[in-house]
Amino acid sequence: MTAPRPGPPPGPRPGPPPQRWTGEGGQDDGHPAVDAAVQAIANAAALGPADQIAQYEAAYQTLRETLATIDQA
Repeated sequence: MTAPRPGPPPGPRPGPPPQRWTGEGGQDDGHPAVDAAVQAIANAAALGPADQIAQYEAAYQTLRETLATIDQA
C-alpha cells in the first residue's frame, strides 16, 4: 500500500488572468514588452513553483528595463 500524495497547500488559488485594459477611450495603449510580461505572469499560474519563480523574475526584469527606457524618454 502506498501513502497518499500530498495536495497543494491550503490558501488562495490563482484566479483567471486579468482582463486586458484598453484605456479610457477604448483604445489599446499597450506596450509589446509589457504585454508579453503580463502574459508570462498569467501563464506561470499553470507551472510548478520553481518554474513560476523563473517566470516572475524574467517578467520583473522586463518591466524594469521597459520602465527605464520610458523614464529616459
